[in-house]
Amino acid sequence: MGGVTPASLAPILLVLGDEELLATRAVTEAVAKVRSVDPEVDVREYQASALTVGEIAEMLSPSLFGGRRLLILRSGQDARKDLVAALLAYAKNPDPEVQLLVLHLGGAKGKAFADGLRAAGATVVPAAKLKGHRDRVAFVRDEIRRAGGKGTDDAAEALIAAVGNDMRELAAACSQLVADTDGRISAETVSRYYRGRVEVTGFTVADATMVGDVPAALEALRWALHVGVDPVPIADALADGVRTVARVASAGRGSPYQLASSLGMPSWKIERAQRQGRGWTPEGLVRAMQVAAECNAAVKGGSDDRAYALERAVFSVAAARQGSTR
Repeated sequence: MGGVTPASLAPILLVLGDEELLATRAVTEAVAKVRSVDPEVDVREYQASALTVGEIAEMLSPSLFGGRRLLILRSGQDARKDLVAALLAYAKNPDPEVQLLVLHLGGAKGKAFADGLRAAGATVVPAAKLKGHRDRVAFVRDEIRRAGGKGTDDAAEALIAAVGNDMRELAAACSQLVADTDGRISAETVSRYYRGRVEVTGFTVADATMVGDVPAALEALRWALHVGVDPVPIADALADGVRTVARVASAGRGSPYQLASSLGMPSWKIERAQRQGRGWTPEGLVRAMQVAAECNAAVKGGSDDRAYALERAVFSVAAARQGSTR
């Protein structure tokens, strides 16, 4: 935080968006920044819906605390009209000793408040969920860079495929990868790092099951259980495998690259699902989804023999596929 001066602190910060990871990070960074200027800063957090105009006026009063203050207002979209009016009036002439940080989900609710803060010159910190696959790839590359490493687009694609779309999990994975390697992250690095993990997370079970290779699926399942993998992620992987094939099949014909954007999946995952989907009918996939849901319920809901529930699901999904090919 070197080089931070009182003059460089934005008097009004608007954290705009509904991604918890980015919003939390924005608050953490704001607190660290203001504390680097004044370690004794008074940091206070409030819920916008619970604040009255009198309370906010008192908090923003220069005489109340003395010294620097950071006021964090959460759920700004829930602020009542009179509070919004008071805060927008304050934003036109903010106290230099006070930093006001407003978190706002960024939707239609309370939009006038966000627009008013922006018009008053608030510094906007984007915190929206990433909807497109390209956005997620850029996020992963930025996270690798943030952790002190360097990663390619292919590496980001591979990491998203291995970890999923949850931004917290992706951020943690980027940090861990950089810490455990020389920091130069390629698709091969990700593949090498996650190969052992993928084998015991259930994806091998799911892949073999979806192409009807029951012996390979049972061998992978029994090995995963033998080495102590919890049955829940195996059941989740099986359900995800069925859903992915069903989604790709319902998207119709098209190259993996054409479908990648509309489905929000990496092209190689679509290509794999297209291969796995050969021989399946819509009726077979519907039956497989029912089986996967029943398996999930049994594994997560107290089946006496969760290993048996998983084995039965492997046989039943494979049977649904076999029924498709008749």
